[in-house]
Amino acid sequence: MENIHDQKIRRCAWNTTDPVYLAYHDHEWGRPQYDSLKLFEMLCLEGMQAGLSWITILKRREAYREAFDGFDPQSISAFSDDKIEQLMNNSGIIRNKLKINAIVTNARNFFEVEKEQPFNKYLWSFVEGQPIIHHYKEAKTIPALTEESILMSKDLKKRGFKFVGPTICYAFMQATGMVNDHLTDCFCFRELTGTAKSELIESGNSNE
Repeated sequence: MENIHDQKIRRCAWNTTDPVYLAYHDHEWGRPQYDSLKLFEMLCLEGMQAGLSWITILKRREAYREAFDGFDPQSISAFSDDKIEQLMNNSGIIRNKLKINAIVTNARNFFEVEKEQPFNKYLWSFVEGQPIIHHYKEAKTIPALTEESILMSKDLKKRGFKFVGPTICYAFMQATGMVNDHLTDCFCFRELTGTAKSELIESGNSNE
């Protein structure tokens, strides 16, 4: 793995010198994530980003994890009105009641999806179970949404999920490696395309 402090490393153009951002880019963004609970967490965090910069949410991620019980859908789905009011007084997170309520709503809908199929398999089905590898040379050519993210958004909304517009869904797909949007001269692109697996997700326990 590359050294995040090495400024000679070629990275995606959206990066900054912030070590939190660099570590996220180098070790998380665009790397395929198949764990249902981690996918749920990222879907919620991407929704929290709406109208804000990603670094604003990224630097509050640990506070969000603490506030939302590690993004455990079982726990969150039982949040009461009193609990939500407590969260509105939590200075570690963005105190937006619509967004807080959205996480609770999404946690409850998580289990509705799981009645049909594992949550991870459901989400990955929008890219047919394997990463879509793009070959973008410039950041300005990367789209804000795609046909796949539009379909994901429509289906999530139909199921009652909140803060899951097509742009949010595409950012989620980029973050979790459903699409590889690292620029072609970024070291992560070389790593991921060199070791990418094309196997489909197997059915079974979604949290194993």
